[in-house]
Amino acid sequence: MDNKNLAVTNSAISMEKKTNVRWIVVAVLFFITVINYADRATISIAGPAIAKELKMDPIAMGYIFSAFGWAYVICQLPGGWLLDKFGSKKVYAISIFLWSVFTLFQGFVGFLTGATAIITLFCLRFLVGAAEAPSFPANSRIVAAWFPASERGTASAIFNSAQYAATVIFAPIMGWLVYNFGWYYVFTVMGVLGILFVLVWQKYIHNPKEHPMINEAEVQYIEQGGALVNMDQDNKAGGKQEGPNLHYIKELLRNRMMVGIYVAQYCINALTYFFITWFPVYLVQARGMTILKAGFAASVPAIFGFAGGVLGGVISDYLLKKGYSLSVARKVPIVLGMLLSMSMILCNYVDTQWVIVAIMAMSFFGKGIGALGWAVNSDTAPKQIAGLSGGLLNTCGNLSSITTPIAIGYIVGTTGSFNGALIYVGIHAFLAMASYLFIVGEIKRVELK
Repeated sequence: MDNKNLAVTNSAISMEKKTNVRWIVVAVLFFITVINYADRATISIAGPAIAKELKMDPIAMGYIFSAFGWAYVICQLPGGWLLDKFGSKKVYAISIFLWSVFTLFQGFVGFLTGATAIITLFCLRFLVGAAEAPSFPANSRIVAAWFPASERGTASAIFNSAQYAATVIFAPIMGWLVYNFGWYYVFTVMGVLGILFVLVWQKYIHNPKEHPMINEAEVQYIEQGGALVNMDQDNKAGGKQEGPNLHYIKELLRNRMMVGIYVAQYCINALTYFFITWFPVYLVQARGMTILKAGFAASVPAIFGFAGGVLGGVISDYLLKKGYSLSVARKVPIVLGMLLSMSMILCNYVDTQWVIVAIMAMSFFGKGIGALGWAVNSDTAPKQIAGLSGGLLNTCGNLSSITTPIAIGYIVGTTGSFNGALIYVGIHAFLAMASYLFIVGEIKRVELK
C-alpha cells in the first residue's frame, strides 16, 4: 500500500467511532470474579452449621478456612507461568471449570462422618485453591492487554470490587439455603453456576485484535494508550517468547518498589480474608445473630466495600488524568482507604448490633478504596512476564489466606473473644499504608535486565 492510500486508511480509522468492547471484557471479568469469591466464601456462610455437624472447634475451623490458601499460594507461580505460556483465555477457562467441580463436590461431604469428612473437606478446599490460582493474575493480564493506562485503575477496581459484590449477592442467598435446606446445597448451587459460566467465558473473551466485536479504532486507542495488545499473539502462533523465565523472580524480589507492593498486598489481603472467612462466624458467635441474619448483615459491609472498590479506581484514574504522577494517583486512595479500614477496632468498644455492622461497613468501604494492588501490578509488571509477575504478587498477598484464618482461630480459641482478632486485622491495615508511604517509592514499570 502506497503512502497516500495508507494515509487515507488511517484517516478513515481515526474518524471511525471506536467500539467499547473492553468494557464488555471487564464486565465478564467482574462476573467470573464474583463467582470466584462466592466459591471462596461458601465455607464461611456454611461454617457454623458445618462446625456444629462435624463437631469442630475454632482452631480446627481456622485450618479448614486456610486450606484454600495453602494451595492458592503454592500454585500462584505455576499458574502465572501457565498464563504466560498458553494465554489467558485457555488457562482461565480450565481454571473456572475445575474450581466449580471441586466446589460442587464439597456438597457431598455431608454423606461422610468424623475425621473422614473433615479431611475430605480440607482436601476439596485445597483443590479449589489450586484451581483458582491463575484467576487474578489472568485478570491483571487481560486488563493490561485491553486497557490504556488512563483507564487501568478503573478497570482493575471493577474486577477487584467483585469480591464485595460476591458477598452482597450471595451471602443472603447462601444464608437462606443453609437455613432452609442445609449447608450442602450452598456448594451444589455455586458449583453448577460456575460450570455454566464457562460457556459465557468462551463466547466473550478473546485477544484484543481477534475479538469479533471490536473495530480498528478501539484497537488503536487502547494500543496507543499503553495496552499490551500483542501479549498472547505469539503463544497462539507458536512463536518464541522472551518470557516466561522463572529466573526473573529474583530480579523482582530485589526491586524495592515491588517488595513494598508485595508487603502491602499481604496486609490488605488480611482484611479480605477476615471478611470472607471469620466475619459471618463473628456475627453468629460473638454478636448473637442467627445464620440467616448474619448472611444479610454480612452483605451490608460488602455493599460499602463494592462502592469503595469502584470509587478507589475512579479517584485514582481521575488524579492521573488531572496530571498527577502515577505514584500520587495510586497511593492517595490506598493510604486513605487503609486509614478508614483501621476503624474496625472500634467494634471492640460497642455492643449494639447495627452500630457494629455500620463500623464494619465503614472499614470495608476503606478497604475497597485502598485495594488498588492489581492496578499497580498492571502498571509495574514487566511486559514479558505479566502473568508470572501477577502470580508473584498473588503469592505474597495470599499468604494471608493461610495466616489470617489460622491466627484468628488461635486468638479466638485461646482468648474466647474476637477482640484480639480485630486488633490483629487493624494492624495489617496500618502496615499496608506504611509500606506504600515508606517502601514503595516511585511507581513505574519494571524493565528486566
